[in-house]
Amino acid sequence: MRGRTLCAFSLCVFFLLAGWALAGDHPEVRLWANGAPGSEGKTASEVDEPPNQSHGYLKVTSVHNPSLTIFLPAPEKATGAAMVIAPGGGHQFLNFDQEGTYVADYLNSIGVAGFVLKYRLAREPGSTYKVDVDALGDAQRAIRLIRSRAGEWHVNPARVGIMGFSAGGEVTALAATRFDAGRPDAADPIERQSSRPDFDALIYPGVRAETYTIPKDMPVTFMLCADNDRGPSTALAGLYPMLKAAGIRTEVHVYASGGHGFGINPNTKNPSPVATTWQLRLGAWLKDIGMLKVN
Repeated sequence: MRGRTLCAFSLCVFFLLAGWALAGDHPEVRLWANGAPGSEGKTASEVDEPPNQSHGYLKVTSVHNPSLTIFLPAPEKATGAAMVIAPGGGHQFLNFDQEGTYVADYLNSIGVAGFVLKYRLAREPGSTYKVDVDALGDAQRAIRLIRSRAGEWHVNPARVGIMGFSAGGEVTALAATRFDAGRPDAADPIERQSSRPDFDALIYPGVRAETYTIPKDMPVTFMLCADNDRGPSTALAGLYPMLKAAGIRTEVHVYASGGHGFGINPNTKNPSPVATTWQLRLGAWLKDIGMLKVN
C-alpha cells in the first residue's frame, strides 16, 4: 500500500511540474517592449512559483511587465483563430497553468492559437494598479499585439478572441465591452490596431452584472459556471438578459455543481463534469461560430 501511495504522489508531482515546464517551453513576448505605461519605476522582479505543498498550481505574482506566453497549434491543425487567455487569482496572483497554459494546450488541440496573458494585479499587497485601467489596458494591448503580428503567428486578425477565469473573467468582460478601433495616426503601429475582440468567453467570472453597459457591437459571447458558485452564477443570470436585449449572440452553460476555480487540471480529484469536460462545450461553441474553419 505504501508503494502505491508513493507512486500516486510521484505521478501527481509529475503532472504539477509538467504544467510549470509547459509554460517554460513556449516563448514569452512583452506587451510593451520598453515598459508598460503606469509601471514606470517599478523594478521588482516577477515571481513564478511552481506548484508546492501550499498550492497546486503555477502561481505568478509581481507582474510589472505584462506579457503573452505563446502557444501555437501544429500547422496542419491551425484554423487561424487565436485566443487571449486571462487566468484568475483575485487580482492578487495568476493561476497560470490551470487557468492558462493547460487551457492553451487544449485550444492548440482544436487548432486555436493560445496566448496566456500576464496582466498587472490590482489587489496584490501594495499595488497601485487598477483593474479597469491597467489590467484592462493589458488585455486591450494583447489583442492589438496579436493583430499586429498575425502574419508571423499565422492567425487571422479577424479571429482574435479573449477568455478569462474568475478575476480574469472580469478583465475579459471589460475588454469585451470597452474597446476601440485603434488610432490610425499612432506613432506605435500596435496602437493602430483595433482592441475589439471577435469573440469572448467568461468562465466563472468575478463580475457584477449591474456594473456593465452592453454595447450593440459587443462580440459573440460564451459564459459558463457552476450553479453552486454563487457569485458567478448570479452574475451570469444577470448578464444573459442584458446580452439578449442588446441582440448579442450568446451561449450559456450553468452546471449543477462544480464550485469555483476548476479550470483545466489533468490531475483533478473533482469528478464533476464541469471540472472534466467543460472545455468540450467551449470547443463546440467555437466550431458553431465558425472559428474552427481552416482559413
